[in-house]
Amino acid sequence: MKHLRPPAAATPQCPPGDPPCAGPQQAQGDAIAPSATPSQVRPLLDDFVRRGGAPGLQYVAVDGRGLMHAEAVGLAAVVGSRRMRADTAQLAYSMSKTLTAAAVMKLAEQGLIGIDAPVTRFLPWQPYGTAITVRQLLTHTGGLPNPLPLRWVHPTARHAGFDARAALRRAVTAHPQPSSPPGMRFAYSNLGYWLLGEVVEQAAGQAFTCYLRDQILAPLGIEPALLGFEAADEGAQASGHLERWSVLGALAPWLVDPALLGPRTGRWLTIRAHYPDGAAFGGLVGCATGFAPWLQDLLRDEPRLWRRETRDLFMAPQHDARGRPLPMTLGWHLEDGAAGRVLFKEGGGCGFHGLMRVYPAAGFASIVMTNATSSPVRRLLDRVDRLVNDGARH
Repeated sequence: MKHLRPPAAATPQCPPGDPPCAGPQQAQGDAIAPSATPSQVRPLLDDFVRRGGAPGLQYVAVDGRGLMHAEAVGLAAVVGSRRMRADTAQLAYSMSKTLTAAAVMKLAEQGLIGIDAPVTRFLPWQPYGTAITVRQLLTHTGGLPNPLPLRWVHPTARHAGFDARAALRRAVTAHPQPSSPPGMRFAYSNLGYWLLGEVVEQAAGQAFTCYLRDQILAPLGIEPALLGFEAADEGAQASGHLERWSVLGALAPWLVDPALLGPRTGRWLTIRAHYPDGAAFGGLVGCATGFAPWLQDLLRDEPRLWRRETRDLFMAPQHDARGRPLPMTLGWHLEDGAAGRVLFKEGGGCGFHGLMRVYPAAGFASIVMTNATSSPVRRLLDRVDRLVNDGARH
C-alpha cells in the first residue's frame, strides 16, 4: 500500500442469579503469528517517544492471517522509570465503543434486539423521546447531548463501591435535553454509548461487562489480563500522563478530580489509577496485543465472532434519516483516503490516547496505545502503518 492518508468505568458485577462471567476460551483456528516486520518501525517509534510524543506506547498491526508487527517502547510510568511492555495495561477510553457496538450486533444476531428498535423499549425512563432508535445511538445520530466527560471518572480506590447505574442517571438528569431531532445529523455523544450499555444489559439479561466478556472477548480467545474491565496490578498497568505545559495540563486542577493528580516529573504530570464511570463508553483496560484478535477477526474471510453477514453490516456505511451518507458504520468512524475507505476509532481521556484503524481494501488493521492525553497518534499511525504494510508487501 502506497501513501496511506487515513483519518481523526465502573462495571456492574454479575447480578445475583446471573451465570458467572465466562472465563477465556482458547481460540481455535488460525492463530496470531509473526509476519513481515520492517526494520524502520522501531527507530520511528523510539524517536516519537524521544521527542515527547508520549512517555511510552504499544503498536500492533494485523491482517486476516496473523500478526504483522508488534512493539512496546518507552516508559509505562515516568515515576520510577518503569518500562512499557507488550502486556502492560492501558485505558482504552473511547476505543471501547467499537466493542460496545459489537455487543449490540451480537444481540441482534441472536434475535434479542432489533437495530431499528426504539430505545424506549429497553429504557423507558430515558428523557430523550420515543423516536430514538438503537441504530441512531450506534451512529451518533440520536440527537443526544455530549457534555464534557472529564469528570466522568473515579479513582480506583472508590471503584468497589461505585454505582455506575446511579452515575448514568445523574448524567442524564443533568443533561435531559436533546441537541437535535433524532436521525437528522451526526453529533458525537459519549452519553449515547453509555445508554447503549444499559440497552445491552436489558436485552441480554445480564451485566454489560459480563455479556461482553462471554460473547465478544472469550470467543476470540482474548484473556482478561490482556483486555477486560478490571484494572491490572500497579506494576502491570501504565500510569497516565498529561504534558505539564499544555493547556489541559495547566487547567488540570480545575478540570480533573484533584484525587487523580499525581507527581510532576520533568515535562509530565502523572495521573493516578482510575476507571471511567461507564464501561460502555470507555471502560476497557488492556494492551494493544489484547485488541489484536478483535481486529484480525474483522479481516478474516470467515469471522469467528459472528456470521459474515453480521460483520459486513457492522462495517457498512450508514445514512441519516434523509438518506445522506454519515461518517459512520454501526460502530466505526469512516474516512476516505488514498488507500480507500478507512474505519477508525480514537480514544483518549485522563492520561491516555489511542487509535485503531481498519483498512478493508488492503486487508490490514492497526492500533497504537499511548500513556499521554495529548499524544499525536494520528500523525504517528500515518507513518508507521505505511512502513508496516509496505514491508509486508515486499
